[in-house]
Amino acid sequence: MLQANASVTIALLMGLVGVWYVLWQFKRVLSQDQGNETMRAIALAIQEGASAFLNREYRVLGIFVAIVSVVITVFLQWQTAMSFIIGAIASAGAGYLGMYVAVRANVRTAAAASKGLHEGLRVAFGSGAIMGMSVVSFSLLGMTLLFLFFSGDPNQLTYITGFGFGASSIALFARVGGGIYTKAADVGADLVGKVEQGIPEDDPRNPAVIADNVGDNVGDVAGMGADLFESYSGSIIAAAALGASLGTNALAFIGLPFLVAAVGVVASLFGIYMVIGGDDAIKLPAFLTSRIDRHVHKIDENASLEDLLHALRRSVWGASVVILGLSLVAVILTGVSFNYWLVILVGLVAGNGIAYVTEYYTSYTEKPVQSIAESCKTGAATTIIQGTAVGMMSTAIPVLITAVAILLSIWLGMKADGSITAGLYAVALAGVGMLSTLGVTLATDAYGPVADNAGGIAEMAHLPKEVRERTDALDSLGNTTAATGKGFAIGSAVLTALALLAAYVTAAKVESLNILSPTMLPGILIGAMMPYFFSALTMTAVGKAAYDIVLEVRRQFKEIPGIMEGTGKPDYAACVGISTEGALKQMILPGALAVIVPLVVGMILGKEALAGLLVGTTASGFLLAVMMANAGGAWDNAKKWIETGQLGGKGSDAHKAAVVGDTVGDPFKDTSGPSLNILIKLMSIVSLVFATTFGNGWFSF
Repeated sequence: MLQANASVTIALLMGLVGVWYVLWQFKRVLSQDQGNETMRAIALAIQEGASAFLNREYRVLGIFVAIVSVVITVFLQWQTAMSFIIGAIASAGAGYLGMYVAVRANVRTAAAASKGLHEGLRVAFGSGAIMGMSVVSFSLLGMTLLFLFFSGDPNQLTYITGFGFGASSIALFARVGGGIYTKAADVGADLVGKVEQGIPEDDPRNPAVIADNVGDNVGDVAGMGADLFESYSGSIIAAAALGASLGTNALAFIGLPFLVAAVGVVASLFGIYMVIGGDDAIKLPAFLTSRIDRHVHKIDENASLEDLLHALRRSVWGASVVILGLSLVAVILTGVSFNYWLVILVGLVAGNGIAYVTEYYTSYTEKPVQSIAESCKTGAATTIIQGTAVGMMSTAIPVLITAVAILLSIWLGMKADGSITAGLYAVALAGVGMLSTLGVTLATDAYGPVADNAGGIAEMAHLPKEVRERTDALDSLGNTTAATGKGFAIGSAVLTALALLAAYVTAAKVESLNILSPTMLPGILIGAMMPYFFSALTMTAVGKAAYDIVLEVRRQFKEIPGIMEGTGKPDYAACVGISTEGALKQMILPGALAVIVPLVVGMILGKEALAGLLVGTTASGFLLAVMMANAGGAWDNAKKWIETGQLGGKGSDAHKAAVVGDTVGDPFKDTSGPSLNILIKLMSIVSLVFATTFGNGWFSF
């Protein structure tokens, strides 16, 4: 029977396999053709803008990490502070590597799309695979090395919660900062370029076009990578922390989530291979190659959006089948109840169920998005009303799926080991199962911004029309898969947050939670308010930065002669600078609140009220995150549906209304919405890290 150290060692080895794959895929992507000189020059401008922003953002975050490390050392232990620093570095590193590759894969995707749709998909998806496997591998390496370093110390898992705290902190700032940057540039570029001037998206005459393309990378790649790094790490930490309190078999329960994550690396590599395949794929033994290649889904030039979706669905479903088989082996090796394999199955089914519902509500081949497009015929107001309604409606099924998954997991855990702690451990394990195929699910998400950038480069470099059509097809698919990825992240956030709440209650020695307690209800209300207040701050930040971009773009159109005629060159750097300054300035307050509010509530109202705060934040944040992410994705694809020639196509009144809806949806789906799942878990893990410092508060009744 495998114990914790053996399971963790296997996870460490699989993390190294993941790193090897990242290096191999990195070399493969960068070996692709970069196109002509004009394409390379445009790509270089995007690379320089993205690097400048991330370097400045990470300098600011370095100060934050240093301050928090000192606080942790003073009030807790240096071991937790060390874990915090390593978690922050690993999260930032995964995000930076993903961005570094994405801003180089974009031009290569545009060049590959000149040859065919499948070639463009392979390069873009290869870049996404680097992001996906970097997140998984860096997380496993960081946590397993820390676990083995502290082996034998009774506070071993307490220290490792610091790793999750570091990952969550970087994730929130990266998501918020990158989200403000990308949406400020996007909104500014759309409102002045497309609505006021009537020029196409990614037109080189638009002064904000480079900032817009930079934003796709710092927000949707680096920010998203840090976001899902935190989700993945948090789910494993929550399960291990609860497993430690499960009696004589605790070491097996601690090791199981690491082992499931380890076999998830194998499953993810299988899923990635199903999309990429081909002559330059990894050389496998002939008997394996012949069996896997038959599942590789080739894309031809006449492929519809449904064909493309089918190709990516097959990869995720294929990985899910593999993880089910391998996780059964993991359960047998650790000697725990068969029920825990069923729990992993529950997590996988719930994750895929939420992904399917998200896809339904955000794909332009489905009725919800088409209903928004229809509403565009009567103007922007009805577009906003219908999009908001679709977003609200889309919360129902994910909530029911998550509720059923929680109930089933608790029931299976209690049936296996007879305690509520075992039931809550099962909930955490379901979260690990949901994210076990993250390597491939994140790849299906992260390739989207690369395809979007490739389309921009094709437009600015005046490549043939069919190249832009191919990149637009990939980009449209990317919008749907990005929404799907957000659904995975939000669903797993709820499961992980519940597990972290249980771990916090245990660590803080809260004997019971009474809804009628004088401080409990205020805690719940403050917690329920936090996602709205946080979203208001991030939406306002996008609005402020976008306002400055709009004024700058208008100024340039007015003062620089010859822009519209193509004889004058816009000042792209000015818009990049405004987005950078706005994002860095505006991200501080929302990020700081997520850390400060739990500490203040815990100290003033006490440890029970803090548990109420976490309950309120989780429930409120889940619903708001799903609504915002799905409404934003639906508005975006309603615009793209019209741009395919429906309802008058580009330039029609319906299209103008759809652009307004898309502009409103941009900060919904790419700034505020996806930041909420990090807010939920960051507040939970801050509470867990500082659990032993909270008492009954200042209000003792």
